[in-house]
Amino acid sequence: MDHLRQLFAVSNMLVVAAYLVAGVLFILSLRGLSSQETARRGNVYGIVGMIIAIGATLTLPHKFHPSLFGAIGVGAVIGATMAARVGMTQMPELVALLHSFVGLAAVLVGFSLDLWPEGVPPGAPPVLSQRIEIYIDVWIGAITTTGSVLAFLKLRGSVSGKPLLLPARHWLNLAMLAGSIVGVYLYGRDGNQTGLHIGTAIACVLGVHLVAAIGGADMPVVVSMLNSYSGWTAAAAGFMLHNDLLIITGALVGSSGAILSYIMCRAMNRSIWNVIFGGFGATPPAGSKPAAAQPAGEVQDIDAAALADQLKQSKSVIIVPGYGMAVARAQHAVRELTEVLRARGVLVRFAIHPVAGRLPGHMNVLLAEANVPYDIVLEMDEINADFPTTDVAIVIGANDIVNPAAEDDPTSPIAGMPVLQVWKSHLVIVNKRSRAAGYAGIDNPLFYKPVTKMLFGDAKDAIEKVVTALKS
Repeated sequence: MDHLRQLFAVSNMLVVAAYLVAGVLFILSLRGLSSQETARRGNVYGIVGMIIAIGATLTLPHKFHPSLFGAIGVGAVIGATMAARVGMTQMPELVALLHSFVGLAAVLVGFSLDLWPEGVPPGAPPVLSQRIEIYIDVWIGAITTTGSVLAFLKLRGSVSGKPLLLPARHWLNLAMLAGSIVGVYLYGRDGNQTGLHIGTAIACVLGVHLVAAIGGADMPVVVSMLNSYSGWTAAAAGFMLHNDLLIITGALVGSSGAILSYIMCRAMNRSIWNVIFGGFGATPPAGSKPAAAQPAGEVQDIDAAALADQLKQSKSVIIVPGYGMAVARAQHAVRELTEVLRARGVLVRFAIHPVAGRLPGHMNVLLAEANVPYDIVLEMDEINADFPTTDVAIVIGANDIVNPAAEDDPTSPIAGMPVLQVWKSHLVIVNKRSRAAGYAGIDNPLFYKPVTKMLFGDAKDAIEKVVTALKS
């Protein structure tokens, strides 16, 4: 008997040591993901850390069950299939969907522990501390699940991206919060499952309501916030399961997601509370007037051959990628354009807005996939001052992040949002399929400025024609 106890003690010490190693690797992973040059290494650290964490958990005698291998195998096959089939344009919606899996897992684990609590006689409810941990875990998990599913549907286009603002929505949020407090009181008092069911139902509605009230250009922040929610869900599950590594990992993900969301909101000149509880562009600022269908002015267009002639005479070019580049899968054509121009002695750089695309870092990942050199990919704060000395600024599928109304029109819904000042360049080329508004649903006066010329058409096809013209 003593021998078995010693064996279990040694086994637990090895698991704790493995958890410590995994935690360090997760920290190194987050640090690696903060830079393009070290992102691959960061991913490797995260993968190795997760393998160690899963392996160590499976060695615990009271945690092991042969069916776990089947569950892990099925999950691995599904994950690999999704990753292989999903394109870069669908990556934001995939991330949102994966966040919902984290929340759903927490809800299911919480309900299972409510039915079969550890260390409690069969049929008896969990003790008070367990009930509080279970309720918090299920409540956060339910918000994450429904909110992430709605975000997935919005990013996919199955649901309108416009914010849905119900009358007295803030009072509705407070009422749901009060109802959740009533639920935790009922459940915590005597383990009455009705309280847990009430809290879960309210949390599901709250998750939908919070994300439904957000739309347009705030969606990248929503994805980042849902990432933070999934982290806090995991941390709450760690307290519920008494798993130190889950607590550490959840706290890392939750805090890093919250910090990223705050940084992005600062880059948009937006309050993070306004993003979470408000709606983008739903209510115009005081004193605003209905916008005309189109700003006054003529749209000038340009073809690939004429643009190639302009680029041959240029010394500096800044390329601003947007979601349209991702949709057209034009990153490789853009990389080829960059190589051709640099071979001619042209200074080529990329300007990345913090909320370009539908996911934090979306454009950086696309350009890295196309092997664009990291040193010519610059953030907005690093390159915005260089537009006045730039010969040609090429905007590929971007809209709201280059909209001068953010600076010129105090009644615009995006007033005060820092944007890339492409209109200060000597020539601005905007590549779009049409003159339609961007994801935020706001018209763009940039299209009608004297320095702007429109290159209409699919981004990949248009850029390939420009490259052909340059080579000839």
